[in-house]
Amino acid sequence: MGFKTKALKGLFFIGILALVIQGFTTIDPVPKDDFIGLQLYSVRQDMNTDAKGTVAKVGQMGFKFVEAAGYRDGKFYGMEPMEFKKLCEDNGLQFLGSHTGQNLPSKEKWAETMAWWDQAIEAHSAAGVKWIVQPWMGREGYESLEGLKKYIEYFNAVGEKCRAKGIYFGYHNHDKEFSTVFDGKPVYDYMLELSDPDKVMFQLDLYWIKKGGKDALNYFEKYPGRFMLWHIKDEKELGESGEMDFTEIFKHKKESGLKYGIVEVEKYNFTPLESVRKSLDYLKTTNY
Repeated sequence: MGFKTKALKGLFFIGILALVIQGFTTIDPVPKDDFIGLQLYSVRQDMNTDAKGTVAKVGQMGFKFVEAAGYRDGKFYGMEPMEFKKLCEDNGLQFLGSHTGQNLPSKEKWAETMAWWDQAIEAHSAAGVKWIVQPWMGREGYESLEGLKKYIEYFNAVGEKCRAKGIYFGYHNHDKEFSTVFDGKPVYDYMLELSDPDKVMFQLDLYWIKKGGKDALNYFEKYPGRFMLWHIKDEKELGESGEMDFTEIFKHKKESGLKYGIVEVEKYNFTPLESVRKSLDYLKTTNY
C-alpha cells in the first residue's frame, strides 16, 4: 500500500470519527417529547400560600418548565424577576412563559396602557421568558366585528413591542371565540386571519376549542404553523373525562406549529398538586 493510499484511508477514518463525535455532541440531552411544562394557574391556591414550596414540588414531579400566572407590578408572585427565575432553576425548571395582559384601552388610555406593557415586557425580559400570553378579551371583542378588529390591532401593537425585546406575544382562547360568530365566521378565525403572524402567535387550548364546538385538527389544516403553544387540558385531570382524543391530536404537532406543550388543570378530583401529578403521569402514557 502506497503512502498516498494510507494517507487517504487515514483521512477517511478521521472524517468518520469526527462525524460520530459531532453526532454525540449535538444530541439534545432532553428529548423534546418529554419537555412538558405546567401552567401555574393549575396550582394557584398553593402558589398564593407557599410559592417557593409549590415550585419545588412541581419540579420534583418531573415538569421541565413553568408558565406563570402571577405577574403584577413588575414582579412574579411577589418576587423580583431574577428571584423567581432562580427559584425555578434551583428546582430543575425553566421559566419560559407568562399569562398577563390588559383590556383594550380607549384612545385616552392608550399611552397609559402601552406604558404598562413597557414595564411588563421589561420584567419578563429580565426573567428571560420566551413568551407572554394574554388569556382573555373584553366584551368589545365579542359584541361586534368592529370591536374585534380593534382588539386585533391592539394585540398587533403589543406583539410588536414584545418582538422588539425578543419575546413572543400570543393569545389563549376559551370557548367563546368559537361560539361567537360574525357574518358566518367565528371570532377565532378572524383573529388568526387579521393578526400579523410576525407579531401574534396563538396558544391553543385543546379543551376549550372542543367545548366551543370546533375541531383542533381542522384548525391545524386551515392555519398551519400558527399554534406555537398548546394548553393540554381536560375537564379535570388529563384523561379523566374520556372525551379528549389526545392520541389523534398529538399526531399533528408539527402541522400545528407546536413548540411547547403545557399542562393545565382547572378543576380537580383531588388536591390541585395531586391532580397535576396525575395529569403528568397520564401524559407520559400517551404518544405526546
